[in-house]
Amino acid sequence: MLEAVRHRDAGALFLGGASAGACLAAAVTRTLPAESRPDGLFFAYGFFHAHTPRDAAVTRSLRGHRRLTHPPALLDRANRNLVGRGALPETAFPGGQDLTTFPPVLMVDAEHDTMRSSGDRFGVELRTAAVDIERHVLPGARRAFLNRPGTPDSDTTLDLVTAWALTFRV
Repeated sequence: MLEAVRHRDAGALFLGGASAGACLAAAVTRTLPAESRPDGLFFAYGFFHAHTPRDAAVTRSLRGHRRLTHPPALLDRANRNLVGRGALPETAFPGGQDLTTFPPVLMVDAEHDTMRSSGDRFGVELRTAAVDIERHVLPGARRAFLNRPGTPDSDTTLDLVTAWALTFRV
């Protein structure tokens, strides 16, 4: 699929997503041969690990219903259901895997989001793998801010993506 897009347009090719879409984009990128990989990846509030990394500071930052709807144990159960019985978590979750072949990455996370702990860890894993990564945690932001177009967090993220994408010369 990416080869077909690349054949039609000589510009830089980006792949990305938000939430589960970020995880899918990262998992797919791990499986692509070098010549088929995108030139860059964008992840917004992604969840990259089969088991939620525990971070007390992140958990304390949660407000309102998120404290009840996104506790780590519930997220881990949802991940097990997502992957299904007999499937290998490393196939679905790129966190903790070899990331050395990743192209440059832009990550944007929300400060008040349980799943940010996965983004935090994935960012460290990308840096450890010597991947060029630009990472932002939006102060005061809550999960799913891209679902609210025209809000400051959504607009800031779109500005970050635009500025980042314009740095590519292919």
